[in-house]
Amino acid sequence: MEDSNVLNLMEATERLEVVAEALEQAASRLAERQVALAAVAEEHVGRIVATVESAREAELERRLAEAEARIVALLASGVPQYSERKTLPVGMAMMLAKQGVTLDLGAAGTSIDAATLDAALTGLGIEQRIAVKSELRRAGLLG
Repeated sequence: MEDSNVLNLMEATERLEVVAEALEQAASRLAERQVALAAVAEEHVGRIVATVESAREAELERRLAEAEARIVALLASGVPQYSERKTLPVGMAMMLAKQGVTLDLGAAGTSIDAATLDAALTGLGIEQRIAVKSELRRAGLLG
């Protein structure tokens, strides 16, 4: 009886070895397929990304060309530029007047000294000071 058990065990062991070898081969084939599929997927993704990027670049180039054409048209139409402006908005003139700064904007060559302006604007917040100075620069009144 013991001999038959030993024979059965040996046969089972041989069958398990065959099955284990088959599993190893299957795992090896699956790993190879996975590598091949990953390479194919990477190629497809690369082509998709390139297509999307080139379409986006084309759209941005088209929009840039339109914007440049508009700028050229505006410059050719004689629209005054900010640097050509010689007046202040009413609200800005009123704010300056409240701080004690008066301007004769009709006079040629009118400009404001930066130190005088800083002294006059000390009561304003930083955002308001920046706004006043930028408007005065646009109007050509602040050097």
